[in-house]
Amino acid sequence: MTFTMIIELLIVLSALYVGSRYGSLALGAISGIGLAILVFGFGLKPGTPPTDVIYIIIAAVTCAGTLQASGGMDWMIQIAERMLRKHPDHITFLGPLVTFFLTVLVGTGHVVYTIMPIICDIALKKNIRPERPCGVASVASQVGITCSPIAAAVVAFVTISNANGYMVAIPQVLMVTIPACVCGLMCAAAASFKRGKDLDKDPEFLRRKADPEQYQYMYGSSATTLDKVISKEAKASVFVFLGALVVIVGFAFCQMFHIGDKSVAEVIALPKMNICIQIIMLTAAACNIMFCKASPKKAVAGAVWQSGMVAVVAIYGIAWLADTYFGNYMDQMKVMLTDLVTAYPWSIAFVFFLVSVLINSQGAVVVAMLPLAYELGIAGPVLLGVLPSVYGYFFIPNYPSDIATVNFDRSGTTVIGKYLLNHSFMMPGLVSVGVATILGYLITNVFFAGYFASFIQ
Repeated sequence: MTFTMIIELLIVLSALYVGSRYGSLALGAISGIGLAILVFGFGLKPGTPPTDVIYIIIAAVTCAGTLQASGGMDWMIQIAERMLRKHPDHITFLGPLVTFFLTVLVGTGHVVYTIMPIICDIALKKNIRPERPCGVASVASQVGITCSPIAAAVVAFVTISNANGYMVAIPQVLMVTIPACVCGLMCAAAASFKRGKDLDKDPEFLRRKADPEQYQYMYGSSATTLDKVISKEAKASVFVFLGALVVIVGFAFCQMFHIGDKSVAEVIALPKMNICIQIIMLTAAACNIMFCKASPKKAVAGAVWQSGMVAVVAIYGIAWLADTYFGNYMDQMKVMLTDLVTAYPWSIAFVFFLVSVLINSQGAVVVAMLPLAYELGIAGPVLLGVLPSVYGYFFIPNYPSDIATVNFDRSGTTVIGKYLLNHSFMMPGLVSVGVATILGYLITNVFFAGYFASFIQ
């Protein structure tokens, strides 16, 4: 590795670090500064922005935004709340499952802001230390991204893999990630079941409880969505959204099954999957606007649409910066890393995890690092198996969902920690991602190795 390569790599890492400190749009925008230095200062050839992934995110977020604007998301949260309140004793296990599957359905973890206060409230009223379900539930809301058929990370993985000769489809990705991630989350929930002191034995909690003002703050109100009136249009928008997901998955199955030497998708002349997703999501968004009273102004003002657009800018800048650097030094990278990835191909999981710690976006990790992994000769089944490792940004607790969870916990048991890394999300995050990555790798490379290897052309 030459001195120039090291300097340029430091520029890339510095741009990512500074962008993460500012957060939000800054991740993508400050990556532009790094890109400008590499291109205009060092004369590197510009890489290619990940336009296909960006278009899919825009379409999916627009659809999810209209779902929120119509009130459909409130209905989904109500259904989840009824289930949680019916089984409060199991909140440490059910809370994470709810946030996980909401993310799977909607394609973004930012739905957690609505359900998390309810999880905290149920735990506190049941005298369960809220840190136990809340820590895992916040992690679960992000783990679900690699399990959603419309999430950028999944679509990008399929698109990039297909371009590199690994013809995997979305259902096959979900066959690995969903069971692996659910098992990881349940292990994290089990590890959290008796975590920390019970509330009646926690001196800090008891001190706050003894203060009348703090007691009123903790127990004086109840977070709930059950009193919201759900219109028939809101319910209809949920069915429109779920119908769109069913059609997308159905089209994905058409890519899996073959008639002779052609896939069903080729026989019936379906467009590429990324095009299908965009068309279906935009059509569903239009139906929500036209028939389900989803106000466009309300949609673009909602948290789901805004967070999705932030993700677009982040992926745009980060992935373009990474593609510029690695694209110019691919031959050198192969020489340096070939021996390592040949002997230990699964070690790429550590690279995915560390990059995620820096850039706070699973979709951006996939878009930026997956082409490099394929160029290094790592097999598709290995990369599919370690896909859960692209979630590492719980490590430094600066992600909005983690910060919000700390604020939602009125008991004060969910904390960042005096030393930054000793926070409430570290243990469940490491357990969940670690177990999911190991199990995913075993599924694709040991238990069903022949099946997942058969997609290579």
